Amino acid sequence: MEKQIIYNSNLHFEHEIWRRELFFWQDELIIFNNRLSELVTRWTKKEVLNQLDYFQNEFILHGGVIEDLLEEMEIHESRMADQDLLSHDAMDTMMVKKHMEFRKKMEIQEEIYTALKREFFRFLTKHL
Repeated sequence: MEKQIIYNSNLHFEHEIWRRELFFWQDELIIFNNRLSELVTRWTKKEVLNQLDYFQNEFILHGGVIEDLLEEMEIHESRMADQDLLSHDAMDTMMVKKHMEFRKKMEIQEEIYTALKREFFRFLTKHL
């Protein structure tokens, strides 16, 4: 069986893509929260206000997850930089495993966030 070499530069590239995606999500959450603020002033029905509260809580939770993912990615980047200083171009097995676990977290979070956005857009369509 041939051993596969995974280079730090490739993983760093993937991190950069994820970082930009997470920053984009943060920007979107600001816009969504601004939209919620506008809607709170328009509606008095308890049902709608409860849904607005639900979305506000979900956006806060998702914002926290984004911060956690960015922090975790920064730690991984730091470890990769340490390997670069030691002139190790390829990742060790444990680092690759952590990267693959993080990739899975990003994929799951993307699914969760996409579903939340879809739900929010449906809500907006119904109540605007």
